[in-house]
Amino acid sequence: MNKIKSIVVASLGIVIGLASCDSGNMRRTPGHVYAPDMTYSRAYDAYTSNPNFSDSMTSRPPVPGTIARGHQLPDHLTEGDTTAYKTFTTSMRFDAAEMKEGGRLFNIYCGICHGTALDGQGPLYASGKFPAAPANFKDAKYLHMPVGQMYAAVKYGKNMMGSYASQLDIKQRWMVLAYIKKVQSENAGDAFTFGESSAAPKADSAVKPMAANTAAMSKEKE
Repeated sequence: MNKIKSIVVASLGIVIGLASCDSGNMRRTPGHVYAPDMTYSRAYDAYTSNPNFSDSMTSRPPVPGTIARGHQLPDHLTEGDTTAYKTFTTSMRFDAAEMKEGGRLFNIYCGICHGTALDGQGPLYASGKFPAAPANFKDAKYLHMPVGQMYAAVKYGKNMMGSYASQLDIKQRWMVLAYIKKVQSENAGDAFTFGESSAAPKADSAVKPMAANTAAMSKEKE
């Protein structure tokens, strides 16, 4: 009799265990859902039509003022806002290697017109094949031009010059402009302000006052 009871109990355990198994990771009786439209929401692929928006586009433009990943630097100039151009600048400062890179980028993208000497006598203009004279950055008109105006020209283009926003990222644009301002500062332009700060104290300067104080304390004890 005990043997029969054991078999019955074991059988019931097996049946219950099998019944509780989740076949295919799907619950056959999920119960009541409070918000079915959220639980079983309809997904839209990026480029498919979407009735939830007036333009029927699933992909949405970024929120105004959004900065792309990897581009933490502010760059919110609006094309045509010349007043903002004159005050626009950056807090970035560049070391010798970055200044050298700025010069290299200038020669690649700008020197063909503006000349590697920044005198407006680049090979494209000097050859006579380009009728409009490019800017001579050593001319008085440009020596004191706000850097923001120059940045806007690089980003949006100016007159016959097209935009270089696709060729130069934000930091590269500022490196090129820092290089221009460095050369201008050496040719009666404004003082150069984009170089590395030299105001940082040297490593051993902070310990000298402490050493002096220690010596003074030793004399007082004597």
